[in-house]
Order: sequence, then structure tokens, then C-alpha cells
Amino acid sequence: MEQKDVLKALQRDHAAELKLAAERLNGTAKHTEIIPSQVLSEMTGHTVLLKPENLQVTGSFKIRGAYNKIASLSEEELARGIVTASAGNHAQGVAYAARERGAKATILMPQITPPLKVDATKAYGAEVVLHGDVFDEAAAYAADLSEKQGMVYVPPFDDYEVLCGQGTIAMEILDDVPDVTDIVVPLGGGGLGAGVALAVKTFRPEVRVIGAIPEGSPAFKNSLAAGRVVAADQVVTSAEGVAVKRPGDLTFALLNEFLDDLVTVSERDISEMILLMLEKHKLVVEAAGAVSLAALEHLNLRSRKFASAPGPHVVVPIISGGNIDTVTIGAVIQKGMIARGRIMNFEVELPDTPGQLVKVATILAQERANVIALDHDQFKASGVYANAVALGVTVETNGPDHIDRILAALREAGYQPRRIY
Repeated sequence: MEQKDVLKALQRDHAAELKLAAERLNGTAKHTEIIPSQVLSEMTGHTVLLKPENLQVTGSFKIRGAYNKIASLSEEELARGIVTASAGNHAQGVAYAARERGAKATILMPQITPPLKVDATKAYGAEVVLHGDVFDEAAAYAADLSEKQGMVYVPPFDDYEVLCGQGTIAMEILDDVPDVTDIVVPLGGGGLGAGVALAVKTFRPEVRVIGAIPEGSPAFKNSLAAGRVVAADQVVTSAEGVAVKRPGDLTFALLNEFLDDLVTVSERDISEMILLMLEKHKLVVEAAGAVSLAALEHLNLRSRKFASAPGPHVVVPIISGGNIDTVTIGAVIQKGMIARGRIMNFEVELPDTPGQLVKVATILAQERANVIALDHDQFKASGVYANAVALGVTVETNGPDHIDRILAALREAGYQPRRIY
């Protein structure tokens, strides 16, 4: 976005535009209801209330900004058709909104986009074109199509109407949680964060807005540190919804002024929160949606403004989306269970004599370790025994202490187990 357009947007009547966005979305976007989280409250020592935009129409907050933008277009603009680029959630929002307004939509998506999001976008009647390895490459091609074919480009984040639509999330939080002190929001291109920050600072400026980013998506961290938009050299994260190399110009201008703090989280943090939401809240959360949740445990150490604020904290993390495919869920569950000591794999060499496998199985049964898989292979043995067998075992466990007891029991029986994971 050009600087003159950024300045023009900053001079608009934000309160009026945010209220207009709320009116446009009434009856289209859900007013997602706040969910108290006892587990996260106990884990963090603060009152944590979830804003579940993963339960939104199309499974993401993106319907808000997309619909508000498309609802602002004239009939002539709608007739020209709509084009956009997205890693998935904005695509579905645009496709849904375009269908509701009777406009043709063409969606450019990075080739890394999960099939679930591609198929869901097509299901709303949009034409999907896969292009580029990251969002930025798809966005460049979408802008080129807009210029050459005259279609209206609906930006995923760097647009005033789009971010005002996202800002309605904050308006709902302020209404539903009068004593909220902190709102935590994931940052990619910044549309959600900028919209939320704009609404909060317009209506309740004392409430803190804290951004959260994955370690592998540092564009906003670098940009805020530099005081200007800086593109990241590379983006490596499982959270494709926030895998953006370059923040928006307007979103950066707003967040540079209104964002209270920024917290970085690891891939492990993200995976563990996806698993926790499945187990404790029965909520399906995609990686980008779990970024704000992953930040909660780090607020006391990584956010000086949060840690230094007096009084109790009432924290509302925004779960931005839940569009995650089953293969990814399976991988996340397995990684999360391994990280939490819920699954262990070990190898042990046994004498090639009858009854050895039964002895190991008996020890595991006595220690109440549920066997998931066994690999009994004579050819993998290193030769410690004259006639040896390599045994690989995967067991379900109850945590690190349980793992230690299992390994100790095997050693006490004369075996030398080697933990793989």
C-alpha cells in the first residue's frame, strides 16, 4: 500500500467505520461466544477466556474482513469479479462473501496450502489457482491478474475495510468481557492484530493488545524493531496462516502505534496447544490459531508490560481458525504426545533364546505401559550377544516419571534399553 493511502486510512473515523463493519456482518458472521478455560487459567495463574473464531463461519475469523470489504463494493465493482491471494482462510472468506454477493471469485493460493483449505474454497464456488511457495508469491500473481484483467483485488490484511471487519472481534470481546485486561492475537500480515488493536484503542485504550508470532515467522518482530516494514529472509513454520514474509504497510502503521507487546513462541509450543485444545476443550485448532494460546505461558517472562501491570489479569487469546487437515492433526498429536512423555520408543538387544520377548512384555505390563508397536529383528543386532535380537518397542506412557520407571525396571532386569524418543 502506498504511503498516501496509509495516511488517508489513518485519518478515517475509526469508531464509525468499526460500527459500520459490525452492522454489515450482523447475520453473516457469528458472534462467537467466550469459553472459560480452567486448564489454561491454572497453567498460567491468570483468568483465561477463549475467543473461539475457529467456530466461525468458514472456520476462521477471515470471513469478517472479507465480507466487510466485499459488502463495501459497488455493483459495477462486483460485476468485474474478485481476485485475492491467501494461505487458505482468507480464501474461504472471500469465496463465501463473493457467493453471497453474487460475484465471481478467483483465489490464488500457495502450493503449500493444505488440501482441506483448497477443497473448502472450491466448495464455495471460487476458482482456485495454486501458485508459489509462500503467500507473498501468490499475492504478487493475484495483483498482476487484478491489473491485467480488471478484477477487484481483496487484500487478505493490508486494507482498511478488511481490518475493520477483523476489529469486530475485539468489539465483541469488550462487550462480553467487561473486565478484560489483555487480548492476545496471532500476527502474520497483521490484519487481525491491526483490526483488534484499532478497535481496542478506539473504545477501551486501557486494555493491552499483545501480539504472538512463531519463531520461524519473524517479519513483524524485525519490522517493529526497525521501526519500518522489513521483509523476512525466510519463513519456516507449521503455522501457514501466519507464514508471511512482509507485513502490510497499513497494518504495520497501526500496530507500531497500538500494539503493547510482542511474544515469540516455538513450534513445540504450538503443537502442544493444538493437542491441549483437543484433549481439554474438544476444539479443533489450526497451527496459526494456536499461536496466541502458545504465548500464554510466556507472558510473565517475555512481556514486560504484562508482567509489570498491577492487579489480576483477565486474558482473552483469540483462536483465529480451525481449518486443519486430518493428516496434520495426526502428526501434531503424535509429536505433542512424544513431547509430553505420553509416547516412548526404545530399543534393546536380547539374547536370541526363547522367552526373552515374554520377559520384556511382562516388565512393561507390570509397569502399566501400553504397547503400541513391536519390531523384533535379528538382523539389526549389533553383536553384543553371540546370538542377539534387536527389539524396538513403542509404548504409551503417562509422562516423564512413568518413562523413567519403565527404563529403570528394564535395567534392573539386566537389559540395556536405549530411548529413541
